[in-house]
Amino acid sequence: MTEEFTMAAGAAPERGPVDEAVRVRPATALRPYVAWYAGYRQRGLPPALHRGLPSPYLTFILTLDEPLTMAGHPDPAQPPGRYATLLGGLHTAPALISHDGRQSGIQLAVHPLAARALFGLPAGELSGLDVPAEAVLGATVAHLREAVQEASDWPERFAALDGALLRLARPSGRVPPEVVQAWSALRRSGGALPVAVLARETGWSGRHLLDRFRRETGLSPKAAARVIRFDRARRLLAAPAAAPRLAELAARCGYADQAHLAREFRALAGCAPSAWLAEEGPDAAKFRNVQAGADGPGPEWEA
Repeated sequence: MTEEFTMAAGAAPERGPVDEAVRVRPATALRPYVAWYAGYRQRGLPPALHRGLPSPYLTFILTLDEPLTMAGHPDPAQPPGRYATLLGGLHTAPALISHDGRQSGIQLAVHPLAARALFGLPAGELSGLDVPAEAVLGATVAHLREAVQEASDWPERFAALDGALLRLARPSGRVPPEVVQAWSALRRSGGALPVAVLARETGWSGRHLLDRFRRETGLSPKAAARVIRFDRARRLLAAPAAAPRLAELAARCGYADQAHLAREFRALAGCAPSAWLAEEGPDAAKFRNVQAGADGPGPEWEA
């Protein structure tokens, strides 16, 4: 992957607009925990508002220069705020992120069942929330952010992340294998498996599966299926190649019909598919930390 890199954060200002985006997979040993890193750096661009959409990953952001401005959280009870670092749980409503023409940082897509190994708590404790990452990881976050800020280019920043996260990862052995099985089955199916089928395959009752699944992921199995299905649909819709017609997209992603797809999009994204595509599709590219991870489930994690 060939990219053009500029000077590290804290160096002399660049001349003219800067618009960088770099997405890579982490070190092989980290892939059971983290799906991808997305580095972004913009200067001199028009102000923009981005919808942080529901996805099957936890969001972990380390800013490089200016803080991240959260204009609205998935939980409307959370007030807007500015974050040097952010850790966000799975959610079923959009977040709103704004910038004034400048933003820079690295976003990590973390597998939810790896939350215990990386953060020392189940993803359920972060459900629908955005918190400063130091509230969970303490001083470790400050050291990690300092390491990526001092790096001279994107490869060095990603290497610093690899090293720090490899030292941080501590498999807990506390995620029930039945939950791992159910989550993996939902990911493989694109969110198409009914809860009754998941329960039968795990050998648990539907109620027990719901309780344990929600504790480990932050969503019920039904809500997780909605998010997984939606995440696939919006990626296909925004693909650089010609987007499928909405009726075709609905059928391909397991929706009953086009109207069902449109309702789910409004519920999870807060707007119609056409409006989101016009705002943030491949031709808009207003935000570089959009959740643009690879399609499909990642490898199994050490829970």
